[in-house]
Amino acid sequence: MTTTHYRACNLCEAICGLEIKVDANTIVSIKPDKADPFSRGHICPKGVALQDLQNDPDRVRQPLRRTAAGWEEISWDAAFELVASRLAAITQEHGDDAVAAYFGNPNVHNYGSLTHASTFLGHIKTRNRFSATSVDQLPHQLAALKLYGHQLMVPIPDIDRTQYFLALGYNPMASNGSLMTVPDFPGRLKALQARGGRLVVIDPRRSETAQVADEYHPIRPAQDAALMLALIHVLFAEGLVAQLPAYIIGLDAVREAVSAFTPEQVAPACGIGAGDIRRIAREFATAESAVCHARMGCSTQLYGGLCLWAANALNILSGNLDRPGGAMFTQPAVDMVESPTSKPGAFGRWHSRVSELPEFSGELPAVCMTEEMATPGAGQIRALVTSAGNPVLSTPDGRALEAQLEKLEFMVAIDLYLNETTRHADVVLPPTTTLEHDHYDLIFNSFAVRNVTRYNAPVLPKPEGSYHDWEIFQQLGAHYARHIGRPVRPMPRPDQIIDMGLQMGRYGKAAGHPAALSLEALKAQPHGVDLGPLQPCLPARLQTPEKQVNLADAFYLDDIARVEAQLQNAAPAGDALLLIGRRHVRSNNSWMHNAQRLVKGKPRDQLLMHPADLHKRGLVDGAQVSVRSRTGSVQVAVVASEDMMPGVVSLPHGWGHDRAGVRMEIAVRHAGVSANDLTDARLLDPLSGNAAVNGVPVQVEAA
Repeated sequence: MTTTHYRACNLCEAICGLEIKVDANTIVSIKPDKADPFSRGHICPKGVALQDLQNDPDRVRQPLRRTAAGWEEISWDAAFELVASRLAAITQEHGDDAVAAYFGNPNVHNYGSLTHASTFLGHIKTRNRFSATSVDQLPHQLAALKLYGHQLMVPIPDIDRTQYFLALGYNPMASNGSLMTVPDFPGRLKALQARGGRLVVIDPRRSETAQVADEYHPIRPAQDAALMLALIHVLFAEGLVAQLPAYIIGLDAVREAVSAFTPEQVAPACGIGAGDIRRIAREFATAESAVCHARMGCSTQLYGGLCLWAANALNILSGNLDRPGGAMFTQPAVDMVESPTSKPGAFGRWHSRVSELPEFSGELPAVCMTEEMATPGAGQIRALVTSAGNPVLSTPDGRALEAQLEKLEFMVAIDLYLNETTRHADVVLPPTTTLEHDHYDLIFNSFAVRNVTRYNAPVLPKPEGSYHDWEIFQQLGAHYARHIGRPVRPMPRPDQIIDMGLQMGRYGKAAGHPAALSLEALKAQPHGVDLGPLQPCLPARLQTPEKQVNLADAFYLDDIARVEAQLQNAAPAGDALLLIGRRHVRSNNSWMHNAQRLVKGKPRDQLLMHPADLHKRGLVDGAQVSVRSRTGSVQVAVVASEDMMPGVVSLPHGWGHDRAGVRMEIAVRHAGVSANDLTDARLLDPLSGNAAVNGVPVQVEAA
């Protein structure tokens, strides 16, 4: 008998509602959930491909142990004991810092990992923790911590009510939104334009979003901070700064700090005319409502930290912070900002051993992971734990990291695949799939463009003898604690934690809200619950000690001098080009390339290059070219594209599946090349420690 299930897709940030039909534990169809009040019947190809991931014959289903003869399946008990005993021996001989952990992006799409990873890693007091955060959104969270007092107080564009949307380094037509949970971005954009609003896109490439924008301007990579400082300069110079509430402080210091950033001074470096810069600033400041959203192209560059401060400052100074149609704060049903157990985050409490890069919320920047493995001495990384991560393809200079993984004393991977990273592990522990466990969007409900909530029940039964990821962490923690003689504290299940959060939250049963939310109440609402549009909440929601927003933090203002110093030398030297990444709606980092539905069609792993740059080098459209950087080289087909800004080339992130030992047949057939064989661990934003994977100098010549 066919049964129908409703849940949100958790493969990307949009969390679109799905209708999944199942017969005899086999998926019959996946369609959009037209009754979902948030996604409103929108779906992208990734949601349909969930069945490919579920049924993938290459997926690891039993624990694997590496032997001299190859991989062999072992029991779960044997695997837990092997991992715990080896890690305990290493920490007892070399200290806790000898074990490192790397968590990939899928962990934030899986609430069991978020709630229970500490049941294992909490016993290993290592400072060598890394994640995809520092090759992605760390500057956003750092700005939230510095300005608003909590790393998760990230302002969200109120897209459904704004009249002027300024997007920098951002392609939501492909990404479905990023640090902005916005299902059906195309539909919401059409509604914005239908009510007379405007979308203005600033990007080195005429992206899919730029193609449907009302206005588009190409910008040289890593010049976004200079542009935003010039926009702020115009607000001050022309008296366009709004009448701001008393809790916003530091305006005079900001005015002085941006005084040199006239549009005329900035225009030659960024490639946007001074007249356009002035006009954009005026239109932004005088719009009925406006919001600036700076994303991947801004956060993953040399000035990522300052970029995100400037984007916040532009919203604040124009009067668009905490205002309908501006940059607002989601108030989720399970609120990790105002929870009594909330940790606001921290910065710079310690630094990495070799390059002295700053810690952020208990993690070191991923760019220093390789050198921490390679450099002898106390604290050298000798063992690694990865969870749903593939840093060989997703962090800078992946080949150098790969070489160090081969030298580790021990490695364990919690993962569904033998990929470019996990093939180096000694033990692989496969969790259940997303359709085999329940889910609650802890993170993405916190970044949603409306206040929404939804509990996602399992679609398929848990296979006999399998473990959910949170159970794997729990078992590893118990075994490890026994080896080092530590007690194990019992912890509630993830769903029990969510139930407590719902009931005690602002919409909760215990709080007396009319919605009377609890887990039981959500289970009775399988399409999800809409809790209304974003609402003004400042200064009450601020987590800073004085309930103030200090725009003049010297941490940021002192970094402005670094931007000013490079304005005269912004163009790449000699024949160098600047490399940027790009996103496709059928892809999400490195882990979805083994689904035929997502890789079929025209190849999309080529290098994009402006025809003038091809002609200058005697190259032709479709030729094989060699792309070289300081760290490595790749050979790839080049495609002539008028969408590229001259002097800039684009190669997508996440490919490069041709390594020996990778057990992902479809991905290997569509191997492509890894952009992170070209990116450079030495290129980073020194303010935040975030990797600069956009704006990498490269040379391109005939292969």
